[in-house]
Amino acid sequence: MAAINNVTDLTVEGDIGVVTLDSPPVNALSAAVREGLKGAFEQAIADPAVKAIVLICAGKTFIAGADITEFGKAMTGPSLQDVQNTIENSPKPVVAAIHGTVLGGGLEVALVAHYRVAVPSAKAGLPEVNIGLLPGAGGTQRLPRVVGVEKALEMVTTGQHVPAKAALAMGLFDSIVEEGALRDGAIAFARVVLAEDKPLTRIRDQNAKVEAARGKPEIFSEFRAANARKFRGFLAPESNIKCIEAAVNLPFDEGLKEERRLFMELMTGSQSAAQRHVFFAERQAAKIPDVPDDTPILPVRKVGVIGAGTMGGGISMNFLNAGVPVTIIEAKPENLDRGVGVIRKNYENTAKKGRLTQDDVEKRMALLTPSMNLEDLADCDLIIEAVFELMEIKQEVFGKLDKIAKPGAILASNTSYLDIDVIAAATSRPESVIGLHFFSPANVMRLLEIVRGAKTDRSVIATAMQVGKKIGKVAVLVGNCHGFVGNRMLAQRQREAQKLILEGAMPWDVDRVLYDFGLPMGHSR
Repeated sequence: MAAINNVTDLTVEGDIGVVTLDSPPVNALSAAVREGLKGAFEQAIADPAVKAIVLICAGKTFIAGADITEFGKAMTGPSLQDVQNTIENSPKPVVAAIHGTVLGGGLEVALVAHYRVAVPSAKAGLPEVNIGLLPGAGGTQRLPRVVGVEKALEMVTTGQHVPAKAALAMGLFDSIVEEGALRDGAIAFARVVLAEDKPLTRIRDQNAKVEAARGKPEIFSEFRAANARKFRGFLAPESNIKCIEAAVNLPFDEGLKEERRLFMELMTGSQSAAQRHVFFAERQAAKIPDVPDDTPILPVRKVGVIGAGTMGGGISMNFLNAGVPVTIIEAKPENLDRGVGVIRKNYENTAKKGRLTQDDVEKRMALLTPSMNLEDLADCDLIIEAVFELMEIKQEVFGKLDKIAKPGAILASNTSYLDIDVIAAATSRPESVIGLHFFSPANVMRLLEIVRGAKTDRSVIATAMQVGKKIGKVAVLVGNCHGFVGNRMLAQRQREAQKLILEGAMPWDVDRVLYDFGLPMGHSR
C-alpha cells in the first residue's frame, strides 16, 4: 500500500490498482481529496504493473459532492477539472466503484471514469439546483450523452436522486454488484474489461444521444412550459436548461465553457448565496446544544391525530406515507367520513399523476383507523391534537388525553400561536407535552416547528426531531412565545401589507408585488 496523502492511498492487487479515498464524513472534494486523487492516478498510470484502475471510497458513501465550505475562497491544490482530465485521459481503464450517494461533483468524477459499477443501495444525482447552482465540472455536458436529453433535463432541474436499478437501466451505471462486496465486484469487473479488451469509453466522445436532440428546440420549449410554475423566481433551473441546450448544440469543449460561464454567474449571484445559507441553516437547525446526540429516543410505532379537518388529515398523511399506523379522531361521523374521504381523494389524485400505484393508495389507507372515541388513542406513542385554535378547547382535549394516553406517550399540539406551557398545565405530565406545528397543507409543506415547553423532557424533544426527519420535514426547534417563529415573521409582513392598503394601495397590487418578489402567494392568504 502506498499512502498518497492522509486521505488517499493506492494498492496493487495483481494487475489492478485500487485507489481508495477516505475523507470523512462524506468524502467531499476538498483540496486534500483533489490532490490525493490526482497523485494516486498519476502513480497508478505510471506503474507498469497496473493494467486497470478502480476508484473506491471508504466510509458510508462515494464522493458525495463538492466541499461547499470552500465556495468563495481562493483555490488551493489542483482543480477538479485537473483531476478529471487525469482520470478521463488515463491510458488504462478506470472503474468507479459506487456506494451510498454519488452526487454533484461526485457524479461528475464518476462520469470521467470509463466504467461505473455500484451496489443496489447506491443513488446518483446532480442536486446543485437546490443550492442555486448548476453542475460546474462537466455534469451538464456528460449526463445527456449518457441518459439522453429529456432525462438529463429532469435530473438537473429537480436534483433528484436516482436509485441504482434505474441508473443501470438508463446507462448511468454499467453494472450492479452484490451489496457489501463492492471492492471485490469492482476488481472483478475491471478484470473482465481487461480480458475482453473493452474500449476506454470516454463519455465526452459519445455524441449519439445529444445529436438525436439537435434541431428539435421544442424539447426545450415544451420542458420550460411544463415547469414554468415550479421554476418561477429561480435562476438556477433556467441556467441548467441552457447548459443542456449547449450540450446539444455545441462541441463538447465549447459546451464546457458555457457551463463554466453560467456556473460562475450563479455562484457570484445573491440568489445562490441565499440558497446556500438555507442549506447550512437547515443542517444547523438539527443540532440542539442542550439535547446531545446520545439522548434516548422514544419509540413511535403508532400515532393518534385528533381532528380530521384540513390540518388533521394532512398531518395523518405524513405518517401514512412513512408506513406508520394512524388512528384519526373526530366528534361527528360526517366530519370523520369527510376527512377520510379527502385523504383517499388526495392519494388517488397522486396515483392519477403516476406518482403512486393504486396498491400504494390501498396500503396507506389500510394504515388509517377512523374513530369517534378518544379512548382508542390509549395505545398510541404520539398523539397530535389538531382541533380549533382556542385555548379552552385545547386544554379540555389535553385534560382528557392525560387520563387516556399510556405512560410515556408524547402529547403534541399543532397550535400555531397558543402557549404550550398553558396547554401542558392541563395535564399531570407537562414533561411529555410539546408543540408540533405543521404548516398548511401539512402533507406538502416541509417546515415543522417543534415548540419546547418549559418542562418538555429532552427525550421528547429528540424524538420529535427524529420523527420530523422520518416524515420528510425540516424540523426546527423553537421556543414558546406567541406565534413562535414562522407566524411572528408572517405577522410583520401582514402588518406592512395592511398599512400599504390603508395608505391607498390596492390589495391586488400588494399581492402582485409579493408574488413577483418570489413568495408563493401574496398577501391575501
